[in-house]
Amino acid sequence: MKLETEVQLTSKVVSALKLMFVADSLSMPTHWFYRIADIYSFYPNGITTLENAPSHHPGSIMSLHSVEGGGRKKNSHTSKSSQIVGDVILKGKEIYWNRPNIHYHHGMRAGENTLNAHCARLLMRTINSNGGNYDKTLFLQAYIDFMTSNTPLHPDTYAESYHREFFANLERGLPAESCGGKTHDTASIGGLVTIGPLALSLFLSGLNVSEVRKICSEHLQLTHPDSHLRRISESYVTLLGRLLLETNTKDFAELIKEISIESIGINIEELVRRQLSDEMVVGGKFSSACYITDSWPSVLYLALKYIDDPKKALLVNANLGGDNVHRGVVLGTILGLASFSDPVPFYDELTESEATTREIEMLCSSSQSLEVS
Repeated sequence: MKLETEVQLTSKVVSALKLMFVADSLSMPTHWFYRIADIYSFYPNGITTLENAPSHHPGSIMSLHSVEGGGRKKNSHTSKSSQIVGDVILKGKEIYWNRPNIHYHHGMRAGENTLNAHCARLLMRTINSNGGNYDKTLFLQAYIDFMTSNTPLHPDTYAESYHREFFANLERGLPAESCGGKTHDTASIGGLVTIGPLALSLFLSGLNVSEVRKICSEHLQLTHPDSHLRRISESYVTLLGRLLLETNTKDFAELIKEISIESIGINIEELVRRQLSDEMVVGGKFSSACYITDSWPSVLYLALKYIDDPKKALLVNANLGGDNVHRGVVLGTILGLASFSDPVPFYDELTESEATTREIEMLCSSSQSLEVS
């Protein structure tokens, strides 16, 4: 019979990971909407539940993004024999990349998860298949197989810059461990999507914070080699560890204050006390774009303001637009640990909730069964 503390740890991790996947799907329809007015023109009451991706995206610049690697389209011709989008990854989806105002998640249905969330599930499956142990070589091979499959293994149309750069480098003959490349948006919050599940599995296995931070930093380097993002990732891991493991932790506001001052030199608690509108903070004081310099403080702000109502937090985040999907993933993971509950709102409406639940529960059981010396 499990000890009561083990049951509590498992409950918190299950809540965090379920809320993470909900946040991803909930924000998907309004992902990278940078005018809040546009969100309410499509959804007069805002996002209030899981929705299909609309057929039109008023601010989409997917047609400007390179299909040959990371970043935007180049003016000069390249000598590559094949393009990445269509030939290597996202096979059959390249037809959508040159059309104006195509939604980044074209054709995705309510309750489906985006590519990066599927990569988080992929990471969990590789840990589960390896007896609860994380192995970067196994993950990289699984990632390559998953992304290059001739039969689509996820429903998404778009791949962030880091995916495209990774596979461009792989096509050039670089070893997989060295394929993570730097582009204009490498230091983005999308890099933290797989960090949450990895960190939580490592904490459940008995590793301490410094050990977990080290492994997570090495994992991040595989796809997002950026020193500033690594430092934020380390703060994120520290926050997750304290939320999971400290039964008598300090007040949540004090913890967020400590993490925010340590990581970005800003007292988020004071910002929340000013009672500004959410739009003035996320999209005003901080850009709602993907860049970690603004998305990380935005997450901490929303987490602290809505600590008592995770459902409202995720709805507010979805209706703030910008990179709400990846911001939401990190926010959901934090709030799932801080105020875990069952059932998790909207979770059972996810299209692959049953399979995801099995993966989450196996991650918890396999990680806790490890004996760490």
